[in-house]
Amino acid sequence: MKTRNPVAALAVWALTRTLLLLCVFKVVVVPGPDVTSDVSVIYQGWYDVLRTGTFPLDDVTWQYPPAAAAALLSPALLPFLSYPSAFFLLAFLADAVVLLMLLYATERGGMARRGLWVWVAGLPLLGQTVYARYDVMVAAVAVAALLAAVRHPRAAGVVAAVGAMLKVWPALLLLGVRRGRATREAWGAAALTAGGLAVAFAVAMPGAFAFLTFQRDRGTEVESLGSLVFHVARRFGWSGTVQLNYGSVEFLGPYVDVVSALAQVLTGAALGWLVLWRLRARSWRPATTADAALTAVLLFTTTSRVISPQYMLWLVALAAVCLLFRDSRMAVPVGLVLAATLVTFLEFPVWFAHVVASDSLGLTLLLLRNGLLVAATLTACQHLWRATVTDPGRAARAALPAQPAHAELGDAAPSSPPS
Repeated sequence: MKTRNPVAALAVWALTRTLLLLCVFKVVVVPGPDVTSDVSVIYQGWYDVLRTGTFPLDDVTWQYPPAAAAALLSPALLPFLSYPSAFFLLAFLADAVVLLMLLYATERGGMARRGLWVWVAGLPLLGQTVYARYDVMVAAVAVAALLAAVRHPRAAGVVAAVGAMLKVWPALLLLGVRRGRATREAWGAAALTAGGLAVAFAVAMPGAFAFLTFQRDRGTEVESLGSLVFHVARRFGWSGTVQLNYGSVEFLGPYVDVVSALAQVLTGAALGWLVLWRLRARSWRPATTADAALTAVLLFTTTSRVISPQYMLWLVALAAVCLLFRDSRMAVPVGLVLAATLVTFLEFPVWFAHVVASDSLGLTLLLLRNGLLVAATLTACQHLWRATVTDPGRAARAALPAQPAHAELGDAAPSSPPS
């Protein structure tokens, strides 16, 4: 299928990505905290430990699965540059890889151009955080997994497992794989790949799974849905504090443990809904796997006790793949995600001080961003359920042959007259 020349999309991508590079290299200065410090301080510090052959065993801020080491060690591929410079360029290349995959899908695969535009125009809405976190590398793996799932479920399982060993959430990508043989191939390949990688890292590097114990005492992060309780409570004399804790700015104090526990209950309920959906789904369309992946990640993001700005990057990547499919039902949720991404840039980094202070501007931004996420999550769940459960069920009932009127009344069919 021939499509229009993609020059416009490429031009917008080049302009916006140039601006992002100028921001992370501090040629263009964005108001708010320096988001690149995570690379120059935290990531580089982990790099110095990882290159010795061990994980950061004594650092509670290390909360990533073992394959994250590969992403953080990747700047060694460009030894002629400083660690931050090399990292920013590699993040830029990961962004370019996603662009090429989406471009190939539209130009050679005949898929919808709107998915390409979601990535081209939607990603820069998050600002320079895009290149100052390794999540864009994970997003590239996730996009590859979802595109592979269309025809190669086994390959999708392998790639999704690699993504899950980088940052866990890509494990959700396989929830929407068609039941039957495709599921067996995808899930089986994912299990074997993840198991093999886990054993390899456990043998090769001490502390590969220490990250599992580093989150038990976390509070509620100031940008999460649950944090709104404490932003409001501070106005009425709540005695808790805002502190840098376990690598993020969190609320600590009375009732924080209750709100954090409630967030975990909501996450469990989200998982239960996804299991129910999978059991009840009657129909799988080409877009179903991608639509289910976006819905699942929205559910887990919105209910999490931590919503870091880079989480929006995951959602934009999945949204782009969804809208490649012409039968996707996710147009409204995708629009809400893009709006939430823009508001996220405003609340971090631009006006993050207002968020931390829980003042009127900060509270308004959080109410708007989290409200958009909740709306995106609920509409995604509704559209996925209708497309795969409700509508196919109605179609199946409509296809049943009509019963005779007397049968509906419970009458017996008349017998032939006696001879």
